[in-house]
Amino acid sequence: MVSCFRCFELGCRKSTSTVRPHQNKVKDDGFEGEVFVRKFRWEEIEAVTNDFARVIGRGGFSNVYLANLSGSGQGQGAVKVHAGSDRLNQVFKQELDILLRLRHHNIVKLIGYCDDHEEGAMVFEYVPNGNLQEKLHEREVVLSWKTRTAIAFQLAQAIEYLHEKCTLQIVHGDIKPSNVLLDEYFNCKLCDFGSAKMGFSSTVKPPSCSRTKQLMVGSPGYTDPHYLRTGLASKKNDVYSLGVIMLELVTGMKAFCPERGQGQLLATIVAADLRDIGEHGAEEKVAALVDPRLCGDFDLEEARASLSIAALCLHQSLTVRPSASQIIETMKEKITSIGFLFSDKNS
Repeated sequence: MVSCFRCFELGCRKSTSTVRPHQNKVKDDGFEGEVFVRKFRWEEIEAVTNDFARVIGRGGFSNVYLANLSGSGQGQGAVKVHAGSDRLNQVFKQELDILLRLRHHNIVKLIGYCDDHEEGAMVFEYVPNGNLQEKLHEREVVLSWKTRTAIAFQLAQAIEYLHEKCTLQIVHGDIKPSNVLLDEYFNCKLCDFGSAKMGFSSTVKPPSCSRTKQLMVGSPGYTDPHYLRTGLASKKNDVYSLGVIMLELVTGMKAFCPERGQGQLLATIVAADLRDIGEHGAEEKVAALVDPRLCGDFDLEEARASLSIAALCLHQSLTVRPSASQIIETMKEKITSIGFLFSDKNS
């Protein structure tokens, strides 16, 4: 698997308007320099989407359309259009404010935006291989063990960047497989920052602060039970969601299946098994948890390590859950198949 992070030049030949780039200095994770984000007019958004001809994604309050940016050699793009209302306009502005601060190869790249219309629009790089939900659960092609461990590692890198390397630390708030896009080489690109918040600490605020808490939304099976009980958001909510995704990558099971019943979440189903995987002679139990579609083509000790990390991420106590940087260091130490991802500075 080869890492490939595509760059886009900004501009659009169809436009005769003055380009007004937003400029943001970045110095994080090997990137340094100026970030230029194009401000589009609504007419340009209509033009590049061919009047919103092809929907390639849907959210609760937005649609994503395929865009043709080849007028200036950019190729394809993706345009996310938010539904218009006072409340949703605020959500759009909040997401845009966060995205303008981000530059990481495992986070989908913002190319431009339009805020001069009732419906806000954001233009992103096009990520051609769909999302992890589709690839892991809805397609016939089976993701290899190496690909699964690479996706888990790259997602942890994206979370570490948000939690620890941004000036205003960010909690994503809705980490799930459908928000993990995959490029042509199956590199991870975290997307959808509509639920994200800035400035949270790594621990939950005390109850006396509950009146000023900032609520986030989540998705069944991925939302931290501690957050559901308290309504208090923290970085450890994202760590919980990462743990669920790691379980999915190892087991091939869905985090939440309505047909199983409301209480049947993956984290609950495998909880007892996760407590035993560290014991001597537990190899059969570990092997039994691994996705049978892999037909035994996986590394047993790497599977044990992945499940152990997931178990810590899902721990009831927030203080026991590891940080994203601790997860990355453990993966580097115990999952050797991801070595190619950090063998050079572009990993």
